[in-house]
Amino acid sequence: MVTAQSDFPRWYQDVLATAELADNGPVRGTMVILPYGYAIWEHIQADVDRRIKAAGAENAYFPLFIPEHYLAREAAHVEGFSPELAVVTHGGGKQLEEPIVVRPTSETVVGEYMAKWVQSYRDLPLLLNQWANVVRWELRPRLFLRTSEFLWQEGHTAHRTRADAAAYARRIHLEVYRDFLVDRLALPVLVGHKTERERFAGAVNTMTCEAMMGDGKALQLATSHELGQNFARAFGIDFLDSSGRRELAWTTSWGSSTRMVGGLIMGHGDDAGLVLPPAVAPAQVVVLPVRADASLLHVAEQVAEPLRGAGVRVRVDAREGRSFGRRVTEWEIKGAPLRVELGPRDLAAGQVTLVRRDTGEKSAVARAGLAAAVPGLLTTVQAAMLAAATRRRDDRTHDVASVAEAAEAARTGFARLPWAAVGAAGEDRLAQYAVTVRCLQREDGSLPESPDEPDLVAVVARSY
Repeated sequence: MVTAQSDFPRWYQDVLATAELADNGPVRGTMVILPYGYAIWEHIQADVDRRIKAAGAENAYFPLFIPEHYLAREAAHVEGFSPELAVVTHGGGKQLEEPIVVRPTSETVVGEYMAKWVQSYRDLPLLLNQWANVVRWELRPRLFLRTSEFLWQEGHTAHRTRADAAAYARRIHLEVYRDFLVDRLALPVLVGHKTERERFAGAVNTMTCEAMMGDGKALQLATSHELGQNFARAFGIDFLDSSGRRELAWTTSWGSSTRMVGGLIMGHGDDAGLVLPPAVAPAQVVVLPVRADASLLHVAEQVAEPLRGAGVRVRVDAREGRSFGRRVTEWEIKGAPLRVELGPRDLAAGQVTLVRRDTGEKSAVARAGLAAAVPGLLTTVQAAMLAAATRRRDDRTHDVASVAEAAEAARTGFARLPWAAVGAAGEDRLAQYAVTVRCLQREDGSLPESPDEPDLVAVVARSY
């Protein structure tokens, strides 16, 4: 495996393969997610789903196929997605009377049904979420980052007022996305507003979570959109208010995807492979007997059982035909947060060797105290990974005064400068260097109430 410093794109592909996360699918741009990669996604999905439900949204499901005229009713939406659309023209051996679009996102089909379901102000807010796959015909696919088909959740809501819609989109962005990414993935994301040219097609405002990857580039990990009344107008999502007047609803949409798995790999990985935060690791602790003989296997299970009782996800690896050294290397590549190594001398001394994946630190721990020590150590590892990622990001973020300085700084990391010094003309100049404004935020890094607030700071970078 090449080093991350020498060839980051190749390193990323090597990690995907050696950690058994994903493989290319049979159709260009598609991917097969292997069990270990899917297990990581399941932990992400479960946590994000819990947070979405705590914010009041309910899960539903909408069709994969969307009539073409649905998208045509929202012109800005079609303009934004038309190069990426996959369109079905034949079915059952016959040409269809109307082409069918394979969903790139579901604002249009959800809008059609919201119009049916919303009649009165009493029906609002309507807060929906779905877990699904979507298809966008990517020109330059890369596993987990940009694929022609990927898995995600997409939320869609309708509200009585613009203020209610804006407040809910902001709540999702901070309480669901930012808090999850920071607290569970240990990725210190920047939150801010997209510039007008970077907004989601058809939106009046887009909020984003941006993380720095190991090569200094940015990766957008979640977005939340205020759609104004654009989709409500196109699909007739209106309601009778408390005085009997008919009003248009205000809608939002928001989403996150399997791109988060790619962010985990590139945000924490090192030359040995994955480094997983304990919160989403399929196996938080791997117990490795040095040999697969009966006595050590028995002890390994005795070590694992109280850990499972303490709520820790444990795997005992005593596979025959694989040496101890090879098993250690495989779990380093897979990024298991803690290893418990067991040998005859450990057995005789009544202890185990505990190894942290993030630092490589080894310590001898009494078997009797292991179950009490591990949960706290996992919490320590989680916090240490966030702290380390924050230091890496901050060390590669530079305050500059001009667009030219920002373009230079973006060769190796992020640049921050006053948005007033950039503007639309500056965005054009940055684009010549494949650099974009990733978000607009306040000087202290907090999320502004509006992208039109004065004195905002632009964060610029190269991106995936």
